[in-house]
Amino acid sequence: MTRHEPRTQGKAKIDGGVASDEKHDSARKHVSGEAIYIDDMAEPAGTLHACLGLSEVAHGAITGFDLSDVRAAPGVVAVLTANDVPGDNDMSPTGLHDEPILADGRVQFFGQPVFAVIAETREAARRACRLAKIDYAEEPALIDVADAADDAKLVTAPLKLERGDSAAAIAAAPHTIRGQMRVGGQDHFYLEGQIAFALPGEDGDVTVFSSTQHPSEVQHMVAHALGVPSHAVTIEVRRMGGGFGGKETQANLFATIAAIAAKKLNRPVKLRPDRDDDMTATGKRHDFLIDYTVGFDDEGGILGVDFTYAARCGYAADLSGPVTDRALFHCDNTYFYPAARAVSRPLYTNTVSNTAFRGFGGPQGMIGAERIIDEVAFALGRDPLEIRKKNLYGTDDRNVTPYHQTVEDNVAERVIAELEASADYAARRREIAAFNAKSPVIKRGLALTPVKFGISFTATHFNQAGALVHVYTDGSVHLNHGGTEMGQGLHTKVAQIVAEEFQIDIDQVKITATTTGKVPNTSATAASSGTDLNGMAAQDAARQIKNRLIAFAAEAHDVPKDQVVFLPGRVRIGNREIPFAELIGEAYMARIQLSAAGFYKTPKIHWDRDKGQGRPFYYFAYGAACAEVSVDTLTGEYMIERVDILHETGRSLNRAIDIGQIEGGFIQGMGWLTTEELIWDGKGRLRTHAPSTYKIPLASDRPKVFNVALADWAENAEPTVHRSKAVGEPPFMLAMCVLHALSDAVASVAGHTVCPRLDAPATPERVLMAVERMKAEGAR
Repeated sequence: MTRHEPRTQGKAKIDGGVASDEKHDSARKHVSGEAIYIDDMAEPAGTLHACLGLSEVAHGAITGFDLSDVRAAPGVVAVLTANDVPGDNDMSPTGLHDEPILADGRVQFFGQPVFAVIAETREAARRACRLAKIDYAEEPALIDVADAADDAKLVTAPLKLERGDSAAAIAAAPHTIRGQMRVGGQDHFYLEGQIAFALPGEDGDVTVFSSTQHPSEVQHMVAHALGVPSHAVTIEVRRMGGGFGGKETQANLFATIAAIAAKKLNRPVKLRPDRDDDMTATGKRHDFLIDYTVGFDDEGGILGVDFTYAARCGYAADLSGPVTDRALFHCDNTYFYPAARAVSRPLYTNTVSNTAFRGFGGPQGMIGAERIIDEVAFALGRDPLEIRKKNLYGTDDRNVTPYHQTVEDNVAERVIAELEASADYAARRREIAAFNAKSPVIKRGLALTPVKFGISFTATHFNQAGALVHVYTDGSVHLNHGGTEMGQGLHTKVAQIVAEEFQIDIDQVKITATTTGKVPNTSATAASSGTDLNGMAAQDAARQIKNRLIAFAAEAHDVPKDQVVFLPGRVRIGNREIPFAELIGEAYMARIQLSAAGFYKTPKIHWDRDKGQGRPFYYFAYGAACAEVSVDTLTGEYMIERVDILHETGRSLNRAIDIGQIEGGFIQGMGWLTTEELIWDGKGRLRTHAPSTYKIPLASDRPKVFNVALADWAENAEPTVHRSKAVGEPPFMLAMCVLHALSDAVASVAGHTVCPRLDAPATPERVLMAVERMKAEGAR
C-alpha cells in the first residue's frame, strides 16, 4: 500500500494540525470497546423498551385489529397505534405527508410498522408483538420495477436533462446500440443498528439520543409528532456505528416512537430493533432498471445518448426525488456527450421506501455510463480503456455536462494516465491475453475505470453549516458543530482545523457530541460535504476569536496587528513570545469574548430543476481504479487478484483517514456490485433480511494485492477548507472496475466479440449464466 508523507508547508507543525496523519479521535475506544454508543448508555431507573409490530402483507386495508392479547401480555405497559400519535402521524422528510409513523387503516409494504409495544423489558415487548391479530383485505402489489407499466405511479416528479438533439445525433450516427441493465440495491448493514433513547422532561420537553446523520430533521419530526415546538426537543448524537446514508431519514421512525411513548408514560423509552426487523422496515439503496441508447462513430466517439433510469422507490417518496436526480447528474461520469437526454422514473412499489446510500444515486448513474462505454468497445473490437480515454471531458466545446454545468477542474485524464502507468496496464493486458489463450477454465479479466463525482447537496439550501467554539481560560478549546460522526473521522478533521487556526495541539481541542441545543438548523452529514461545510464553519468561529485576540494583543502591547503571529503553542507579539494559554488568560481579564458561533454557506451553486440547468456542484472529485480478476468458467466463482487505486483528495487534511475512507468505500462498493443481493418474494417479503441470507464482503474477499495512493499534486481549485476535497462518497464508485474486470473475463470466452451485459450484483450465478451466454454466442 502506498502512503505519502504529509505536507509540512515549510514550517514547524503542531501535534495534530491539518495535513498530519492524526488518528481517529475514537480509534482506541472503538477497538477496546470503550466507545459509548446509545445502547451502552446507563439506563435510568424505570426505563421501558419498545418493539415494532410489522405488517404481514404488502398491500391492503386493515379490516380487523385486535391487540387485546398484546396489551395483556406479561410486562406490557402500553401499546401505541396511529391514534396515539398526539401530533402529526407523518415522518416524510420532504413534507409530502406520504409516510405515516404507524400505518393508519392500510398498509403499503410487507414489514410496515402498524403498532408499537412498550414493555418493562425488550424481550417482553418482542414476545408481545407476536400476539397481535390483524386482518387484511389484500390488494395487488407491485414489487419489481420491471413489472411497472408505462403509466405506473411515480412517488415524485421525474427529472429530465437534455442538451443538444440526442434523437437526431443517434439517428445520424454510423453505429447505434440499445440495451437494458439491471442494477441491484444494497442494505446499509451498519455495525450499530437503528436505535433511539428518549428521556422525558418537564412541560413538553424531551431529549432523544438518536443514531442519526440528521439531528435537526429528527428534531423536527419528533416535534411534529408530539405537537410541540422544535425548541422543546433536543437531539444528541455522540457517534454512530456506521451510517452510509441509512441514518439520514430512517432514524425518524425510531426517534418518534420512543419520544411519543416517553412523553405518554413519563418514563425513559429505548427502541432498538432486531437486525431482521431493522432490515425489513428500513429503506435501502435504490435498485435501477436502466434503458440506454448510444450512437457512436467508427473510432468509438460517442455522438449521442438517451437514458431512462427507472428506480424501485418504495411506497413513499422519502429521498427518491433527489436520489434519482443525482443518478441523472452522473450518467456522464467522466465522459462528454455531444448530445444527451436522460430521464428518471421514480416508481411507486409496494416495498419499503428506499432512501439515501453512500453515493446517493451517483453510482447507479455512473454504471449506466460505463455500460455504454463497454458496448461501444465490444462493438468495435477495441480495448474499453481506449474508448474511455477517447470520450473524456476536455476543454472549450467538450466540457459541458448534460445539466449545463461547465467542468472547470477536470483532472481525469491525468489521473487515468498516472494509474495506467503505475498499474502497468498495457503489459498486464498482454499477459492476461496470453494466459487466457492457454487456460480453458480459469479466465482473467482487467479493467480500469474512472470516477468524477459532484460535491454539494443538489438541494441548494442544505449547503450550510454552523459551529460553536469556546476557548477557556486555561487555553483549552471546546468544539461543537452540526456534523455527525459515524466512523468517518469528521470530528477529527474539524478538530484539526481548529487546532491549526490557534496553532495548538489537537489534544487541547475537546470534541463534543452533536446536539441541536448547541448548533441549530443543521444539514444532514451527507453528500460527502461534512468536512467541507462544518470545517469551514468551525474555521470561521475560530478565526473570529483569533481576530479578537490579535486586536487585543496589538492594543495591549502597542504593536501593529501584523506583528501578532500565532506560532505552534505560542503567540509572537512584536519581539516577545508568550504561551497561547497566557494570552487567553490576559484576554479574559480584559473582558475579550472567547466564544464564537461560526457559519458557512457554499458559494456559486444554483439549480433550476424545472429547466434541468444550473451549477448543482461546487466542484468534482476524481479518481480511477484498476482491477484484475480470475473467473472459474465452470462455476462462476471468482477472485479479486489485484486492485490499484489513484484518488485525488485535494490538499488532504488527514491522509490516514482519507486512505481509510478510500479503502472502506471501495470494499463497500465492491460488495454492492458482486455479493450483496436483495431479494423479495412474490408476496413482497424481503428474504435477505439477516446476515444468514445477505452477504456483505468479508476480509477474505478483499483484493489479494491492494495498492492505494493519493494524487499528491492535487489541489482544489475552489477555496475549500485548506483546499481539500471531499472523500466520503467518491471512492465507493471506484469499485466499478471490479464489475468491468469480471465482464472482461467473461467476454474472453467469446473472444471479446460480444458485450456480456453483466448485471449487478455480479454474483457467481450471474457470472456463470453470462459465461454460458458467451459460449453460445461464440459457437454461432
